Amino acid sequence: MEAFVVVAEFRVWPERLADFLEAAREDAQHSLADEPGCRQFDVVQPQGEDGTVVFYEVYDSRAAFDVHLQTPHLKRFRAAFPSFILEERPVRFLHRHYP
Repeated sequence: MEAFVVVAEFRVWPERLADFLEAAREDAQHSLADEPGCRQFDVVQPQGEDGTVVFYEVYDSRAAFDVHLQTPHLKRFRAAFPSFILEERPVRFLHRHYP
């Protein structure tokens, strides 16, 4: 089944990394628990890039992602994270064909 993939990447202040990761965990947990169209929400860090955090999100469709954009948990995350980050890189949208 095809899916809509979102990749968001952030550079985080080193001294705020734990706070950022806690806020990201809360957003990811609610996305998976409260949004039927959210299939996967991984919060990962590339090796060797201690201040970088990447979200890899998989949704049933663009419409399911649009629902995510209106959720209370995302609004809480977006309100909290500006003080945590050095840079928010452009969000990438992908179309997954397999699996």
